[in-house]
This record gives sequence, C-alpha cells and structure tokens, in this order.
Amino acid sequence: MRHDEKITVYVSTEELIALETARLTMKSQGINADRGRIVRASVAMALADFEDNGEDSALARLLATD
Repeated sequence: MRHDEKITVYVSTEELIALETARLTMKSQGINADRGRIVRASVAMALADFEDNGEDSALARLLATD
C-alpha cells in the first residue's frame, strides 16, 4: 500500500521502547511488522473503535483523562 501523507509524532522514551518491544516480539513470532505498520494499524483500530463507540471508545476515554 502506498502512503501519500506524512506526519511527525513525538513519543516518550517509554512509548518508543514499548513500540520497539512489540515489534521485536512480533518478529520473533514470524509477524513482519515495522514500527510504521504497527502505528498505522493502531490508529486504524482506535479510529474504528471511536466510530463504533464514540465517547465510550477507548480513545475517547483515554483522551478525556488528559
């Protein structure tokens, strides 16, 4: 799939380590997932949940606590 748009996202050291740990865990399980694919899949899942559940979605609940 071609991706035409680019954004820059800043994450904490802990978030980056967790992302890299997830990538390496998936790699050890035979899943080819780079960080970009993991982030795109995560965004797609969060937005689908928000579309289906609105303010009851995990995304809305998480952001409401900030």
